[in-house]
Amino acid sequence: MEYSAQVKNMCPITKGPHHGPAPIPEEGEWVKAYKIEDISGYTHGVGWCAPEQGACKLSLNIKNGIIEEALVETLGCSGMTHSAAMAGEILPGKTILEALNTDLVCDAINVAMRELFLQIVYGRSQTAFSENGLPVGAGLDDLGKGLRSMTGTIFSTKVKGVRYLELTEGYILKTALDKDNQVIGYQFVRLGKMMEDIRHGKDPKEAYEKNIGTYGRFSAEQGAVKYIDPREE
Repeated sequence: MEYSAQVKNMCPITKGPHHGPAPIPEEGEWVKAYKIEDISGYTHGVGWCAPEQGACKLSLNIKNGIIEEALVETLGCSGMTHSAAMAGEILPGKTILEALNTDLVCDAINVAMRELFLQIVYGRSQTAFSENGLPVGAGLDDLGKGLRSMTGTIFSTKVKGVRYLELTEGYILKTALDKDNQVIGYQFVRLGKMMEDIRHGKDPKEAYEKNIGTYGRFSAEQGAVKYIDPREE
């Protein structure tokens, strides 16, 4: 290491007590993090691309500084969804510092990684006060039945009102309207469960009918006077 002439000519002064870093909560313990391997936890981060045309939710399970599990969920352009596939292969096995300095292809995923890094190194993880954290595989619990991301897709206009397209329960088939033409319920199909049943050998028509459900006041007895297909009407 080189020092300037000005520093070389300074007289030495002894440094006082060195207490190290402030402890941060990690998986139920207070840890003084000196090195990357001192970092553990499970947490989420959200990022967005420069044109703000899409977003990414990134979930990582980190043990001793190493990413053991990654769940990448994206919403937006088709390029972003394909970038998620690449990020899913890149991230596991890297340290969080390596991941921070890796091009994860899409701006939204890179920003999510940055936000998540800040959370985890400052002790703001989801498992900060959970003893031993969460097991590898816990990210799957964030997904819906059939391991599909939970998304909400709603379209509306001032002149024609709202159209529910997809909600937590699944793909919206019909919405129920009351006498005032207001939405009071909807019918949906659980796509994840339906595909799971088909994959396990059930007849597609039977699987489809089995996984249809309703929410809210959907029947005529409950006040529904009209049903519309939100994608056609």
